[in-house]
Amino acid sequence: MEEIAKYGVDSERLSIDPQAMIISPGDIKGEAPLVEQIGSTGQGVGFATARRIKGRVGKETLARDVKDLRPFIRETWKLLEEAYRAGKKILIEGTQGAGLSLYHGSYPHVTSRDTSVAGCLSEVGVAPRRVRKVVMVIRTYPIRVESPQKATSGPMDLEINWDVVAKRSRIPLNQLEKTEKTTTTHRKRRVGEFDWALLKRAAALNGPTDLALTFVDYLNRKNEKARRYEQLDPETKQFIEEVERVGAAPVSLISTRFEFRSIIDRRAW
Repeated sequence: MEEIAKYGVDSERLSIDPQAMIISPGDIKGEAPLVEQIGSTGQGVGFATARRIKGRVGKETLARDVKDLRPFIRETWKLLEEAYRAGKKILIEGTQGAGLSLYHGSYPHVTSRDTSVAGCLSEVGVAPRRVRKVVMVIRTYPIRVESPQKATSGPMDLEINWDVVAKRSRIPLNQLEKTEKTTTTHRKRRVGEFDWALLKRAAALNGPTDLALTFVDYLNRKNEKARRYEQLDPETKQFIEEVERVGAAPVSLISTRFEFRSIIDRRAW
C-alpha cells in the first residue's frame, strides 16, 4: 500500500491475484535466523510460503482477504485469457538463479521456491504450450550474497574477489563495490569465476531458446563502448561463442554496461 500511494498507481494499471500470499510480521520475524545462517533476505517469503502449506486457516492469509487490496484484485488466468485472445505478448520474469532453486539448487542454501522456467509457469498459471521463447539470463561473473561471519550463503566454484575483476576489466574497484550490492537488502556480493558446469546444468533444467549475457564490461571495460557485436573485443567474442556451445542456445542479448539502454540485440525475432 505504501508503494501504491507513493507512485500513484491506480487499479486499472495494477492487478493482484486473489490467491497471492500475504506476508505477516510474524513471517518476517520467523525468518530472521536464516539471515545469519544462509544469507536469506529475511523478507518473510519462505515462512509465508510454509504457512500457506501447513496452516490453510486464519484471517488475511491471501490477498483476497485484505480489504484495502480489493480494488486491485483480479484473477490472473482471466487477464491472461484476454491477452491471448487479443494476440498480446506476455513477459514473465522469474526470480533469482537456477542454483537457488528449492528443488534443484545447492540445498540448504536456496530460496523458498522453484526458480526454473517450469516453476515460474506453474506459479503464474501459464500452460507450457503457450510459451514461445525462454530467455535465460547469465552473468560473466556469478554472484552470491555476502553473509555474516561464520555463516555462508552457499557454495561458489572458484571464488575470487572484486579486486581481481577490477584488475582484469580495468573498472575502478570502488565503482564495482558500489554497483555490486543486493537489490533488496543492499548487502555486498561475493563473486566467482564463470561456472561452466552450472551453465550446462541450468540450460538442461530450463531449455532456453535464447541466452542473455550481462556484464561483458567486466571482461574488458572497452566493451562499454560497443553498440554492435563486431565492436566487442576478440576475447569477449570467443567467450560468447563458447557460452553458446555449452548453453546450447544463441546469445541473443548482450549487456555492455550497467545501464538499461546498453544492450546489443542480436535476436532474429
